[in-house]
Amino acid sequence: VQLQASGGGLVQAGGSLRLSCAVSGRSFSRFIMGWFRQAPGKERKFVGGIGWGGNSGNSTYYTDSVKGRFTISRDNAKNTVYLQMNSLIPEDTAVYYCAADHNGGLRVGVNPLTYDYWGQGTQVTVSS
Repeated sequence: VQLQASGGGLVQAGGSLRLSCAVSGRSFSRFIMGWFRQAPGKERKFVGGIGWGGNSGNSTYYTDSVKGRFTISRDNAKNTVYLQMNSLIPEDTAVYYCAADHNGGLRVGVNPLTYDYWGQGTQVTVSS
């Protein structure tokens, strides 16, 4: 399984970006997918995640700081998960990573150790 994240860039505060994460391999539709971010000198932190159809239909879960601004969705036909980021603020600046949990669990995990596969990261920079 390989993950390829894309869509990062430089944006002014208040702007929007959409990140994509393309996943190769079978059984994508049964993966829980997560997005994490890591700012310079800081630990990698959970941003949000989306379940698979077996656990209450692609339910989503977000960290408090992005609720109402970020939206995660998935397209199982394209093996892709998206992170739509609106109303960006400088504090959102980080490298963003997508991750896959293939264990068929029922909950979106917030701990990076929950996830089995990781993308390479894409830089998001929000200027003030």
